[in-house]
Amino acid sequence: MTQPLQTADRTLDAIGLQCPEPVFRTRRELARMQPGERLEVRADDPLAELDLAVFCQQTGHQLLSSRQESSCLVVTIRKRTGNGSA
Repeated sequence: MTQPLQTADRTLDAIGLQCPEPVFRTRRELARMQPGERLEVRADDPLAELDLAVFCQQTGHQLLSSRQESSCLVVTIRKRTGNGSA
């Protein structure tokens, strides 16, 4: 996607974790957050960008940005504001 928007409310370090663990941990972290808060996920799994995009599409969370920093992917997600769990 494009450049990052605002500072995240929380950061999840998923470096060294392979699919599907980054998505599982993202789901768990978002469940602990308030609607509208932003989560920054750092991962080095080559499939993490696609997996997190599909996760957001299926759950209603908003993928705000995705960028590469060295060998690390940084994805920022805004927790959905509607009803239901993460």
